[in-house]
Amino acid sequence: MAGDLAEQCCELLEENGELARLVPGFRPRAAQIAMARSVAQTIEAQSCLVVEAGTGTGKTYAYLLPALLSSGKVLISTASRTLQDQLYQEDLPELMRHVPPRRRCMLKGRSNYLCLQRLEATEEFYRVQLQLSFGDLERVRVWAQRTTHGDRSELGEIAEDAPIWSMVTSTRESCLNAECPYYERCFLIKARNRAQDADIVVVNHHLFLADCQAEEGQALLPKAQTYIFDEAHQVPDIALNFWGVRVGAAQISELMRTLQQDWHEHAGDLELPAALHEAPQNEVQSIRALFPEGSSRDDFTRQTEETMKPVITRLIQALTVLEQMLLVQQGRSKILDKLHERFEDLIETLQSLSVWSGDPDIVHWFETSRQGWTLAKTPLSIEQAFADLIKARGGAWVFTSATLAVQADFSYFKSQLGLHKAETLCLQSPFNYAKQALLYVPRDMPMPDHPQYPARLHQQIERLVAISKGRAFILFTSHKALQEAAQALASLSWPLLVQGQQPRHRLLEEFKRHGNAVLLGTGSFWEGVDVAGEALSLVVIDRIPFASPADPWLRAKVASIQARGGRPFFDLQLPLAAMTLKQGSGRLIRTETDRGVLVIADPRMTMQSYADALVLSLPLMPRTHQIERVEAFFSAVQS
Repeated sequence: MAGDLAEQCCELLEENGELARLVPGFRPRAAQIAMARSVAQTIEAQSCLVVEAGTGTGKTYAYLLPALLSSGKVLISTASRTLQDQLYQEDLPELMRHVPPRRRCMLKGRSNYLCLQRLEATEEFYRVQLQLSFGDLERVRVWAQRTTHGDRSELGEIAEDAPIWSMVTSTRESCLNAECPYYERCFLIKARNRAQDADIVVVNHHLFLADCQAEEGQALLPKAQTYIFDEAHQVPDIALNFWGVRVGAAQISELMRTLQQDWHEHAGDLELPAALHEAPQNEVQSIRALFPEGSSRDDFTRQTEETMKPVITRLIQALTVLEQMLLVQQGRSKILDKLHERFEDLIETLQSLSVWSGDPDIVHWFETSRQGWTLAKTPLSIEQAFADLIKARGGAWVFTSATLAVQADFSYFKSQLGLHKAETLCLQSPFNYAKQALLYVPRDMPMPDHPQYPARLHQQIERLVAISKGRAFILFTSHKALQEAAQALASLSWPLLVQGQQPRHRLLEEFKRHGNAVLLGTGSFWEGVDVAGEALSLVVIDRIPFASPADPWLRAKVASIQARGGRPFFDLQLPLAAMTLKQGSGRLIRTETDRGVLVIADPRMTMQSYADALVLSLPLMPRTHQIERVEAFFSAVQS
């Protein structure tokens, strides 16, 4: 009967419900109940819902309960493998104690699973060709004999970015499918089969979107009756990459290494001339040499094409020689045949990317890092493509995050994914920001482009962390600003942690362990970081996080909006900045007992007419321009 699912969820979540009685620390929340009801109604109606749920709403339980109590298969996607693990290992097991039994499964991307065929090839190559073994390979070999799931996260003693993983994990390009001699033992196939049999499948956005692009027979994910996206604000940017095409120096280097390894194993009686093997790598380096040192990102224009085309042509020619060598060996080995297909695909992609199309709906760009480079084409919009995906799959679709709206308006997010008919729900955080938080915007700061701004910012930070006794996140909108601050603040009296000096998870562990540290971060520290309690009592944001006007995609999008008679600043740049600002400020208050000060050290927050839209997108909290109010706030907390 319609409505039964919603009522079941509400009964479990309400004040006298089973969760309040049996789950330690659970507290009924009106916003959580309202969200659970809307999600349940969406599942029953097989419709679409977009929900912004402020910090503390309890949105995870609000969508998990309807998912667990529904009758069809549910696919839940979140932003990262870390959040996947939390959802699968903590939240789901807790709730499943209180609902009828359902089978659950977690599925990660191919690169997380050991490939026994690639492991065998790598062992053979290092043992025979190089007459050596090395520690990580030996650890993987021993682990391979005992693992049940082949998930590389089981082998914690090997770093996530260790080179060995690219040699022994599954890739779409190298997979032989049913023709693989290890097919019956394949960890990836076993994981896919578990997902087919499960009622609840937990994935991440990258895997879901990659799977949507998979060729027939290559897909890993089952179709579902309900699709739920947590941290949904990340979906549009991730989706843009998957509907585009790119190739880079690292990809070519990996292919050359695979060629050397596979040729040795399957055509070892024939010589692979070193000059032919090295030629593509030489041209890869020649392409990098066309650009200045350091990192950059820019449009690929007709002028860029004229500069790069001769070198890319030589690269294509060098790859074609190897592709023809593999063609001659066709039928000798399934692995060499698959490698030949990879060379064909790479050559075709390079040919496409080496020509400037001039298509106004496609952003053609390049990026350089310290040693590498990337060429890419990205669509200006995936609105229609994503809408077509939803239509093709059918079912119910739920998108939720703490940051999807600007002043309760979902227009920007919905337009990105073609969700024009979706219902919306905006739920405020239940936390008492009026008592728990304070927003401080210094009045006497110069404009961010003023030469004195960095020095004045560093002075503000020094004074603020002295007031808060450390316990601070300082969030920057650029790596350059972060590095300048790291030098200027090196003599702080509090432990100073700087992004890039250690892996992200270790920096957070150190921050929590010290209890009074100051962490300087950018990018990934603006979201997905949860530090509850007194260890984080001050969040400083250096400036309004407007996207860089030099970014090729943003530049093209602005031009497109202008051509349609729109207002790029209000239709694109301001909503982006508002949602990013909301993400950064969301690091401050994580529980109903937290207290802290949010600082936005950008005078435009008081001088520009659009500032109200930014402030009103944040949780409602007292505001001040006086640092004395900050001192009084912390004095009251400490007393």
